[in-house]
Amino acid sequence: GCTCLESVRKMPLQTLYHQFPKASKVTRTQAEKQKRRRDREKAILSSQGLDWSEKEKILYTAQTPPGEKKDTSLPFPAAYSPDYVESSWYQWWEKEGFFRPEQHDSLPHAVERTFSMCIPPPNVTGTLHLGHALTVAVEDALVRWRRMQGHRVLWLPGCDHAGIATQTVVERKLLRESGRRRQDMGRDEFLQEVWMWKNEKGEEIYSQLRRMGASLDWTRACFTMDPGFSRAVTEAFVRLCDSGLIYRSEALINWSCALQSAISDIEVDSKELSGRTMLPVPGYERPVEFGTMLTFAYPIEGHEVAVSTTRPETMLGDVAIAVHPEDPRYQAVHGKQCRHPFTGELLPIITDSMVDMQLGTGAVKVTPAHDHTDFLLSQRHSLPYVTVIGEDGTMTPPSLFGFGWCFFLQGVKRFDARQMVVEALVEKRLFRGKQQHSMTLPVCSRSGDIIEPLLKKQWFVQCKGMAAKAIQAVEDGELEIIPQFYSKTWKNWLSNVSDWCVSRQLWWGHQIPAYSVELPQNVNHKEELWVWGRSEEEARQRASVKYGVPPEKITLTQDPDVLDTWFSSGLFPFAMLGWPQQTKDMERFYPNALLETGSDLIFFWVARMVMLGTELTGQLPFKQVLLHSLVRDKHGRKMSKSLGNVVDPLDVIHGTSLEVILLKYWYRKKKVTVRSPTQHLVPFPPAVTGVIVILPCFCVSPGEDVNLSPSHVLSCRHFCNKMWQTVRFTLGVFPDAFLLLVLWVQVGPLGSMERWVLSRLYSTVLQCEQSFEAYELHSVTSALYTFWVNSLCDVYMVRQAYVAAPKGAVACSVLFHCVSVSLALLSPFMPFITEELWQRLQLHHPPASATAQPSLCLQPYPSSQSLARWHFPDEERDFLWVQDVVRVTRSLRAQSGVTKKKPTSECLSYFHLMGREAT
Repeated sequence: GCTCLESVRKMPLQTLYHQFPKASKVTRTQAEKQKRRRDREKAILSSQGLDWSEKEKILYTAQTPPGEKKDTSLPFPAAYSPDYVESSWYQWWEKEGFFRPEQHDSLPHAVERTFSMCIPPPNVTGTLHLGHALTVAVEDALVRWRRMQGHRVLWLPGCDHAGIATQTVVERKLLRESGRRRQDMGRDEFLQEVWMWKNEKGEEIYSQLRRMGASLDWTRACFTMDPGFSRAVTEAFVRLCDSGLIYRSEALINWSCALQSAISDIEVDSKELSGRTMLPVPGYERPVEFGTMLTFAYPIEGHEVAVSTTRPETMLGDVAIAVHPEDPRYQAVHGKQCRHPFTGELLPIITDSMVDMQLGTGAVKVTPAHDHTDFLLSQRHSLPYVTVIGEDGTMTPPSLFGFGWCFFLQGVKRFDARQMVVEALVEKRLFRGKQQHSMTLPVCSRSGDIIEPLLKKQWFVQCKGMAAKAIQAVEDGELEIIPQFYSKTWKNWLSNVSDWCVSRQLWWGHQIPAYSVELPQNVNHKEELWVWGRSEEEARQRASVKYGVPPEKITLTQDPDVLDTWFSSGLFPFAMLGWPQQTKDMERFYPNALLETGSDLIFFWVARMVMLGTELTGQLPFKQVLLHSLVRDKHGRKMSKSLGNVVDPLDVIHGTSLEVILLKYWYRKKKVTVRSPTQHLVPFPPAVTGVIVILPCFCVSPGEDVNLSPSHVLSCRHFCNKMWQTVRFTLGVFPDAFLLLVLWVQVGPLGSMERWVLSRLYSTVLQCEQSFEAYELHSVTSALYTFWVNSLCDVYMVRQAYVAAPKGAVACSVLFHCVSVSLALLSPFMPFITEELWQRLQLHHPPASATAQPSLCLQPYPSSQSLARWHFPDEERDFLWVQDVVRVTRSLRAQSGVTKKKPTSECLSYFHLMGREAT
């Protein structure tokens, strides 16, 4: 039967585990934890999508003018309500200037250290998503922690003009409301419409950031199209041109026919196809077939060479046939020519080791003007370029060949032409079949269009030299990338970086400060002439000196293209501080101490900031790069509008139903084609801003993705409830005459439980310090959660309720101290609720704390050094032993069939065991 508790207590722990192995296996495996989580989610989500009950909202109704401090002397609400808690605080923080670096001079605990950081500027096109929320959560926690440490802190807000996205949104709006296209309006009128839209919608993102409690210095907010920032962009382009790092050249680029613009690599999604797939394409009424390989023949001297392709429509631009030099099937045709079936031109058969002998027939058509691999191959073999697809995605006549085929293909859309070409090949008896083929399809993330590689003259940035410096900075330790394993990714990508196309065929953005030059007719010139300048007048003077022509005889036309948005955002760390002027902010806050952003931006933004910053300022733009991973849904999938699993952070803050999500992401977007939308769209319970801030930090460790689910949100919301009720209990146990709490260090000797909980508090503070310094925020939040729930509430407060009751000043003082310190520790993650609770505790604070700051966000962050005298390692070690004993004993009781609840007397015996004397 039962083992006597006293006998168990006397056993060495190893003996106990050896004697009762089943009882020792009390640590849950990862699979068990996941099963428990799934069970919780199953309980949360019913077939209708909702299974939680709405909590009664309590509103803060006191007449508090905006920017005035909230009245915390009002009665303590019996229930926790985020609407009550979050009212008024942010307006007060902002009005008082608590987030400005100038506040540093008034802090008693100020230190002469600076911490500066810029927010990754979100696009001005709309609202934030949970990826932004994760960024804000991590950055705000770090900023608030440094500010409480006494550093001079600057966290700069900003917004990106988002050239393609913004122009697309406004174009759709105009077409929907007035039926007009931008081409119908002209550039100037269209840009006026964009600015009107920006002024109406641009503040929405800033409102969301305030709603999440982000402690940004709004007096320095920056927009990438502001006049000062635009001057910095122009200056950067001119300097890079002067140093030879920007040049104009004809090259193959990613082209979106729907947008009629070049797009950057970050805006190209790679869609993996396992075989024949029908996909919708903008501009086509019916889905288009992809994922097939077609084979057709080129005649050659009474024989033929069969080639395979996934894009038969481009064969009209073929300039050669390539085979592997060691392929035995084609040894006899090396150096010969075959005749194009439509143009009649002779195409050379070349050999190149780039050709894959195992793919298709082993012979490939070479279309350098429409394929990146073929373009490189043509450069090695000096082949011509023939463009057969125009910017609008329709077929155009080849410039080198005749026009005979154009009568049936000219002006035909490229994917319609695909079928027409196949039919023509069948008619000429050259078609040799079609089969399924796995492939990677480049898709424009903005429009859903299939990317068309096109040969165009554009502006490019030379990256090789700057990339080498960026690699060296990491290898020399001047730039630290966290987590460190991204350093290898950094080196591999930058070692193979290609030149960067910065031209965009848009109207919204920074117009390229380069001008085509037209000289008088009596001046001979064969090539395009270009100059650049900070203004048209400067460019004219440059052209006059360069070509030896009087300025008044020169005609300049500014390039209508705009710069890639990533070019201007690459200047953000220093342009936001006033560069190229040497402002006070530049002197004090540049380089930034840290850059924090998502790991998916390491190439497209981080690397470019490092390259541009080093080249233009002579310094690295920041000393450390902290990369967080992606926010995924509960199934581990990347959040995508096409899946309908994108979550608005305000939906997590306020709570939302399945019906609301369906309305927002299904009916409105009409991109969700899944049969069962409830499989992808997950409703969220009513939550709180504190949840959205602490949740990502609690769930993720560096290098790991966040799989977000409603059960996570509920767990964090319950933690907020636990905090609220803890403070209510703390204030409730104070004796009536105990209005001003005496200094707890003066109330007398401490009992064993007091020594234990204070030592646990010290250990928690120490872990927070170490984890914050290592940027392991998940360890910080885990330690704080464990202390508050498992140590303070489940043990110390329960013991006070059953044993000590509110009789002793020592117990009350220790409880007050633990709660107060814990609120300060949690403040960087949960600023609203901790401010509310801390302000209420201040009503009972001892007079000796008259130097306390008006807000918790300015209080000194608790340090292990100040709590070192309360470190009692023996108490903690003994209590861990007792916890093991209790855990094993309960397991033994369960094995023996005892399932009824323990009586109160037995519960108290466990509490008595927790004292040092008993152990």
